[in-house]
Formats: sequence, C-alpha cells, structure tokens
Amino acid sequence: MSAPLQGIEHFVVVMLENRSFDHMLGFLYTSGAPRGQPFEGLTGKESNPSVKGPPAPVFKIQAKDPHPYFMPGANPGEGYLNTNSQLFGSRAQDPTGTPANQGFVSNFAYTLNWESKQKNMVMPGTTPAKIMGMYTPEMLPVLSGLAKGYAVCDHWYSSAPTETFPNRAFVAMATSQGFVSDKSRSLFNAPSIYTALAKAGQSWAVYGYNAPPLTRGSIADIASAPASNFGEFTDFQQAVKRGTLANYVFLEPEWSSKGNSQHPNYDVSLGEQFLHDIYYTLYGSPVWEKTLLVITYDEHGGCYDHVPPPGGAVPPDNSPGELGFDFTRFGVRVPTVLVSPLIAAGSVYRASGSTPFDHTSILATVEKRYGLAPLTARDKAAPTFEGVLSLNAPRKDDPLQGVVIPASQGAPKKAAGVNHLVRALVDSAGRLPVSDAAGNGHHHESPALKDEDSALDYVRARYKAYDGKQTVLAYAPARKRRQPSRKKAKARKRSR
Repeated sequence: MSAPLQGIEHFVVVMLENRSFDHMLGFLYTSGAPRGQPFEGLTGKESNPSVKGPPAPVFKIQAKDPHPYFMPGANPGEGYLNTNSQLFGSRAQDPTGTPANQGFVSNFAYTLNWESKQKNMVMPGTTPAKIMGMYTPEMLPVLSGLAKGYAVCDHWYSSAPTETFPNRAFVAMATSQGFVSDKSRSLFNAPSIYTALAKAGQSWAVYGYNAPPLTRGSIADIASAPASNFGEFTDFQQAVKRGTLANYVFLEPEWSSKGNSQHPNYDVSLGEQFLHDIYYTLYGSPVWEKTLLVITYDEHGGCYDHVPPPGGAVPPDNSPGELGFDFTRFGVRVPTVLVSPLIAAGSVYRASGSTPFDHTSILATVEKRYGLAPLTARDKAAPTFEGVLSLNAPRKDDPLQGVVIPASQGAPKKAAGVNHLVRALVDSAGRLPVSDAAGNGHHHESPALKDEDSALDYVRARYKAYDGKQTVLAYAPARKRRQPSRKKAKARKRSR
C-alpha cells in the first residue's frame, strides 16, 4: 500500500444521476490538458445521424438558451435496451459488433414520441437534436472547477450498460445479481462493502439529503444496521465539523423532481450547489487532509458520449443475466472527479492497464486501504486509483475560491405525481416491519401519494417508527418543502 493511501482515513463518495462524461465535462479542456496529459474530450466536430436531414452536431449549451439547466429538455431513454439502441443502433438484447455511439439522436426521438403524449414531460421546443447539447466549464463552474483543480477521470465507466438501480448495486456490492432493469429489482441481497468494513472494525455511514437514504432500503445487507449509520446531509456536515466522520461515507442527493440529483430534466444548477456544499463542508475541516472525495454519476441516462464503452469486463458472479446480458461490457462513460489536497491540480487520471475504472474501482481502492477481501470477481479485477495521490504534502490552495454558483431562472412545468426514484424510496419504506396500529397482525398498505412532498413525509414517518422512536406509524401530512437558501450560500462565499 502506498504511503499516501495509508494516510487516507475517510472516503466520501457522492453519486449523482444520469449524465454522461461528454455531456458534463467533454469541453473541460479544449486546448489540451495541463502538462501534455491525454484527455479524451470533445472536439466540437462530433455528430449523430438525424431522423431526417443532415447529421446533428454536438453544440455548447449557452446561458442565454431557454432553461439551460434543464437540458436536454426531457428524460432520455434509460435502461439496457435503450442503451443498446444508443450504442449499437439496435434495441436487440444481444447486439453484435463494436458500438459506434451513433444512435443517441434516433433513440431520443423514439423516447420523445411517447413522452410528448404525457403532460409536462417534455419542455416546449425540445427536439431529438437537443441530446447533442453539452455543458461547458462556464455553465458548470463547480464541477469543472473541481475537475481542473484536482483530478478528472476521462475513462471511468458505469459498471453495466443500463440504468440506476443495477449500477448503484455495483457501487455497494460489486454486482447487480444479474439484473439490468430498475423495475426487476429494487432490493439486493448480496454482501456489501458496508458489512465488510464493519467486520474489519472500520466505520461507515450513508446519508440521504433531506430524507432517509434510498440505499438503506435497497441493500438488504444493511437493512437492520443501527440507525446511527444513517442520516441526512446536515448529519454529514455535523460529523465533519466534529471530526467524527466515518471511514467510508456514501452521500445521496435529493431524489424528487425539485431536487439536486441532476437527473434529466431536473435543475442541474441545484446539483452544482450540492457539490459546492459538500466540498466546503470538507475543505479546511478537521478531516480534510485525510479525506478522498469521489464525485461520480451512476449511469449516463441516455445523454450523448462519443467514446464506445469497452468490452472485457469481468462478470461479477454466476448470476444469470437478465435479458441475456453476460456483464462482459462496461456501461457508458460517466463524469468522475477525485478531490484531495494530495492531488496535483490539473490531473487527468485513468487506469494504466487494459481494464478501465468503473464503479467497483471505488470498492477495490477501499478494500486495498483496509485490507478487505473482494466482494466479487468484478472488484477483484478492478484497478485502484490511489496513484492519483501524487503529492508528498497537502496543498493549501482552494481551486473554487471566487467561483459563483450558477442558478436557474425559473423552472419549466413538470409532470405531476411521484417520480420513479421517490417511488422506490416509498416502496422500500413500505417494506419496513412497522404496524399501522397497535397490536399484532396488522398489514401495512402504503397510502395513495399524489405528490413528492407527501411521499417524502411518508418515508420519514416510516423510518422514524422503524428506528424505535414510535411503536406504530403516525403518518403526518405533507409539509411545505424548504428550498435551499442561495442567499446563505452566497453569503458564505463572500465571507471566504
């Protein structure tokens, strides 16, 4: 083990939602990366075939565009079959040949066709070519500032070419147990990194943003863990301030359509605020010099990326693959940024061998640090990233000093109801062994939840009862949601 890795006592992982590398960081370095490092970004000449007419080129999202932080204007196609369509031009279960990444526009057109029939699912003016819109460093100053100020990984891939829950399972257990669909499985029961850490005498914590974390109800291995292992973002901030942060921390965003997950087409600027708050919670704190922060995204979510995902992935276990998938292909590239005062500014970091980074590289690095056995064959084969810690002494500068957090100007109308991520949180809370009334034998039925605020209140009430603070469920009606205070954030920035 390297000396710098041995000095890391806290791993903090934040996983955001459904954005590709090119979409968020493709224009990070347009005139070459520092020190002549290779960087596989965009040239501006990339394109995809249109449904009709000439090819659709990539373009830079501009602040003057209508609702720029809600691009691409609708939720692109997700999941295994849509990803096959985007990469291979076919929704076949077992595509052949080398992916050419030429199906993003046509697949977005397919998605828009059915989404446009649902009220407020598609922003006015959204066309298939909008999937080729890319953010610039000027539009994403926090994510880009951290990527330039520390290290960006330009060849980090999601663990499977599919959607949210299977990829989030990989970052917890190094497997999705053969599943590639969110609808097929929302509760996974393989051994997790959390229990492995606990058995080795190391601490861990999982934090939701403003509600109990989804991970708590989707990873069976920790379903009965003490309530002290879980919390919300304010609890994370207090743990950092007190110097009691766990050895391994997993942070979740706010899952609602008004939240900061950056899931299309939610407000990307709120995710910038979230990353800013995470960074400044850690920066200059008692744990800062011994912390490695990993910022990544679970999957590409249908957003364009020009680099074909490689094959050669090691299947994690002997689970039969859903839809015939054998788990020998990685998913699409996702933005990943590594932050530590032991990282040289302007680093572009990628694995040195033929196997690229994927989400199980997080597990492999944590396992190497604490002497843990691999969970599956996938994390056993995954490259580790401790080599990014190249400095002998912690830096004292602040690459985000003076950065102004972006803010969207109003929000487009969105579909009413409860989105699938909040619904998953509701479903996991509904599985908790909490009675609806005093006595034994009472089955629980989740109430009809028409909006996300009432859904989150329901989840809080269920977990409050489960944690022993109540004997039966006392469901409270929805409260008015508190919006993040940008005035306070700007005041904090001015005071630095």
